[in-house]
Amino acid sequence: MSIARRIMGESRGSIAFFASYRPPVALDIFCCPAPPSSPKDELHLTDGDSYNYNCQPIPPAALKTVVERLGVSRGDAIEGDIDSGRITGLVFVSEREHNLETLHIALRFNDDGEVQVFSLADAYGGDGLFSGARMEDSGCIAGGYEVDGRTVDHYLVYVSTKEPVRERRSPWNVAYKTNLRTGETERLTPPGTFDISPSVSPSGKKVAVASYQGKKWDGEIKNLNTNIYVMSLENPSQDRERVIENGGWPSWGSEDVIFFHRKDGDGENSCWGVFRHTLSTGETVRVTPAAFDAVTPAAIDETRVAVAAIRQKSEFSDVRVEAQYRHIEVFDMRSPEQPMQITRNTRPKADHFNPFVMDGGKFIGYHRCKSELLQHGDDLPRKFHKLQSPHEDVGVFRVSGVFPTFSKDGSQLAFVDNEFKSVWLADSQGMRVVFKTDGPDSVFSPLWNSKKDILYVCMGPSFKASETLEIHSIHNVSTGDRKSRQLTFGGFNNAFPSTNPDGTKFVFRSTRDGGAKYSKNLYIMEDADAGEGEDGSQSTVTRMTAGEWTDTHCQWSPNGKWIVFSSNRDRPADAPERDHGLDPGYFAVYLMDVASRSVVRVIRSGYDVAGHVNHPVFSPDGRSIAVTSDLAAVTADPMSLPLFLHSVRPYGDIFTVDIDPDDMARNEDVEGFVRVTHSRYENSTPAWTVFSTHDPHAQWNLLVVEDEHVPSCPYAHPDGGESWHMTGQICIPKRHC
Repeated sequence: MSIARRIMGESRGSIAFFASYRPPVALDIFCCPAPPSSPKDELHLTDGDSYNYNCQPIPPAALKTVVERLGVSRGDAIEGDIDSGRITGLVFVSEREHNLETLHIALRFNDDGEVQVFSLADAYGGDGLFSGARMEDSGCIAGGYEVDGRTVDHYLVYVSTKEPVRERRSPWNVAYKTNLRTGETERLTPPGTFDISPSVSPSGKKVAVASYQGKKWDGEIKNLNTNIYVMSLENPSQDRERVIENGGWPSWGSEDVIFFHRKDGDGENSCWGVFRHTLSTGETVRVTPAAFDAVTPAAIDETRVAVAAIRQKSEFSDVRVEAQYRHIEVFDMRSPEQPMQITRNTRPKADHFNPFVMDGGKFIGYHRCKSELLQHGDDLPRKFHKLQSPHEDVGVFRVSGVFPTFSKDGSQLAFVDNEFKSVWLADSQGMRVVFKTDGPDSVFSPLWNSKKDILYVCMGPSFKASETLEIHSIHNVSTGDRKSRQLTFGGFNNAFPSTNPDGTKFVFRSTRDGGAKYSKNLYIMEDADAGEGEDGSQSTVTRMTAGEWTDTHCQWSPNGKWIVFSSNRDRPADAPERDHGLDPGYFAVYLMDVASRSVVRVIRSGYDVAGHVNHPVFSPDGRSIAVTSDLAAVTADPMSLPLFLHSVRPYGDIFTVDIDPDDMARNEDVEGFVRVTHSRYENSTPAWTVFSTHDPHAQWNLLVVEDEHVPSCPYAHPDGGESWHMTGQICIPKRHC
């Protein structure tokens, strides 16, 4: 063990992973008058640091409490400045602290444009709920009303994933209220229930949430089918009732009116719309036309609501026109045929998300990518971002490419770019391309040989079992020779090689005996250098598993005795062919003894084996396995995120499971797990190295940063728009089996 690792912790090394669907260009918060007259009307609301989104204004009375709690002082007249609007406040999600998605408070000094940003830990202490790995979202202000001659304190209402949940395939999202004066925090969500997207009524007395109460998450990742519940701020457990069936993202128009979004219809004719529900009568009416998608409403009053609308559907490969971008519009039920255009007047070729209302509707806020800061043709800087880890002895960081893989000594890190076009290498010479193909979706899943300066890659389309996919080796990766050799032949779908500790063999998965169903089983290439030869005359290929299922994502153990892999072999016979229209699901993780070929199931997602546990990797000491899985279900309303038109099922987050490294039989259906990452995006394809993020021998760690950055983008439009997330220029990693 190196001295650096002992000093800095992370004695068991570091886990690297990739975040799918997370925009490669930073999100930030803006507003403009309703309506704006030109792009110059748009106002930037934050300090521009990191990714910032999902914002709400802080009312003046509550802001005074926040300022006092923070101890902010710019003279004696600060309360008067708040009353006059010279100081305003915002609560929003930012990724600036440990690269976690947590709530922050911004104070805007409007006379000089200064913005000061504070975390909740700055105001209420870094212990308990505001510490450790977690995600926070949907902050809004409640309280401030009169009861029996006293004024109720103001509260911050929000959701957090801080509290661990032992139930498998269950959300972790719980609504809380934190007293802005005292910092005292109470849970609003009943035990055993999970809520998202809280919204506070105009009086500050009631909270509406989209809730899983009375139901379980079943794997849906677009239309969550939540119900909307309303509860009182002071007695949430007693005064809580369901008011809307099948609705999400509630927003109060008055004490009697809630706007929400819902998917209406089935199949190709289905469409997302914004609806208005009157509590006193139970009447629900559609606000936005059924001709296009509209989501994430922000109510101005009982008749007016801001929405994010996509007026024309797009295909993944489209170069979009203005109507295919997500734009903010204001609908007035008194004249619904003439919505007010907000963002098409300021930045027509950019997507805008999750509107919020300021100054009674005089201004409409939103977040979008900061593409106007980028130069067309620039490359994205390749940085790695360290996250707070739940393990004291394991570091965690996010890489800027897919399928990270470490050399055996941990000094080098390779990955493929988002287009699946090139292989990148990070070492003492910095970041560079070491292997390049002619087009996108042509190379993926690189993996180092355990002993030699060789990378194995999969060449061909990444997501079609019926297509040919071959394993190649790239020799002398570090020295610059980098000659490529094809190792598998026969026109099958071969992928995910992993060498034994000696580097002489590799295990891989293949459809070579899969028949018409393209079943995938595990095989060992007995000579990793020679491969099998075009006529099969070179290395022997040994079949390790046999069945009409998918065995995949295989890795050899550090001691050479076991192979860990993901499989849907325990999928029930009566399970549907597709899971919510996507892949068949039912993936769990298994260990196989190489000598006896006996197999034991180690990690499953649901108790019925439903769900997804994929891409298992051993820790360097063999005592744990890291996976990407949907064990924590979905963490945010998918309609509030980028890419909802094209995203496939998220694996979810990174988890670890401890195993017995000596007795395989004792690892059957391990119950305990640790959630490593908490994200609204999909965190996938982990890799685990013996080195810590601080170890000087790990030369790739020079690229690890504690804070976020503002990258440039090769696909930014000259007019400040962006095409990365719909055109396919930056490809979205598909589900790899």
